[in-house]
Amino acid sequence: MESRNAIEVFGTIKKQETVMSIDDKVQTGTLVFEAIEPFPGYYHETPFDVNPIYMYLALQEQYPLMDIIRATQKVEKVFNEKFDAGKGFIRIVDVVYNVLRVRHLNRYDLIGDLQKAYNDQGIYFMMKHKRGLEAVAQIKVVKFFNLTPLNGGIYLDNKEEYHAYIELPEELGWDDFNALANRVKYNWEDSKFDAAQGAFVHNGRIHEFVRIYSNKMNLEYLQALRKLFLEKLK
Repeated sequence: MESRNAIEVFGTIKKQETVMSIDDKVQTGTLVFEAIEPFPGYYHETPFDVNPIYMYLALQEQYPLMDIIRATQKVEKVFNEKFDAGKGFIRIVDVVYNVLRVRHLNRYDLIGDLQKAYNDQGIYFMMKHKRGLEAVAQIKVVKFFNLTPLNGGIYLDNKEEYHAYIELPEELGWDDFNALANRVKYNWEDSKFDAAQGAFVHNGRIHEFVRIYSNKMNLEYLQALRKLFLEKLK
């Protein structure tokens, strides 16, 4: 149940994952990536089911964010299956792909139907040039967050299970953030977690954060993690 003091904010998530292109169940010839390990730092302590977890559908061009949002809202009205979509970017070596990030589809065979629904709204997908692409990718997703603020710069995600957010006092570069996350993990003895970098805008201010993915979402656990992140940031 959503908390009465929940806030909806707009922001970004940055992370690194191994992705692979898939050929089955997609529009013929289009480039679609699937994340092989969506939360690599978590070591799969919580087993996932066989549904697609994170799909990245390469776009034909860099559509404006508002066009993606409008199209998504229209698709949601006519598509009879649950899904969540957001605009993103994937960098593989020196190539950047504009993508539609999709999750919460119940079946792989819905991907092609979802692509067709976006086609009907003027959003088209890139054709791939080679098969069997697998690589480590840097990923950035632009999305809305629905959060419940807890004590001391900690937020719970009201839409995504196992997701929480811990505020950091400053922006970090990609390498600095990864080094910080590794320092915390090396000194952490409680339940494992996956970390990603992000930021959201609330009340006219940018809030930098680390996204925590873990099945242990109680306040004591998150407070201890935030304390360690702040200690290792110094």
